[in-house]
Amino acid sequence: MSENESGARQFKEYDPARVQEFFGARAAGWDTKFPDDGPAYVTAVAELGLRPGDGVLDAGCGTGRALPALRAAVGEDGVVVGADLTEEMLTAAVEAGRDRAGLLVRADVSRLPIRTGALEAVFAAGLIAHLPQPADNLRELARVVRPGGRLALFHAVGRAALAVRRGRQLTPDDLRDEANLRPLLASSGWKMMSYVDEDARFLALAVRQD
Repeated sequence: MSENESGARQFKEYDPARVQEFFGARAAGWDTKFPDDGPAYVTAVAELGLRPGDGVLDAGCGTGRALPALRAAVGEDGVVVGADLTEEMLTAAVEAGRDRAGLLVRADVSRLPIRTGALEAVFAAGLIAHLPQPADNLRELARVVRPGGRLALFHAVGRAALAVRRGRQLTPDDLRDEANLRPLLASSGWKMMSYVDEDARFLALAVRQD
């Protein structure tokens, strides 16, 4: 959905309507909250290793800030799909002109309207904190990519820096903690290949297992 996980704790019992209400109310001014994140997106997309002609999903695309970089990576012959649950976020993406970089679809990442093995990669910015059933949801992301396909879990700020920004403490149950994320990915059809958690960014890269 976004880099901001401030709403995640509000949805302990997953309710799509509440998620849509929370993000819908914030969609119009979303990009202005993170004006300097563009280069971090470009760098993260580059590390995903996309090639011209590839197909890629931006899962929880929000206002579509990753879409231009994804399109540049796969070229005109590639396929770029941005999926988000919140209509207002997709509307903001259109207003920003990012629909020109990819097909926007209103969809829940737990039930993606994409055929099995259709894509080479999934990019997910800020999504992990909002997954209602992380193992099942990550397994659904694995379903839509071919064996050997890639996943990028990205935040434009690291765990510690985000906690300071929000006035919170890091907790042992944080899904983005490497000790939690690595086995979670493994149980969901992914193998973690690299893990970076620094103030300027968070990026975990994984490959889909056969």
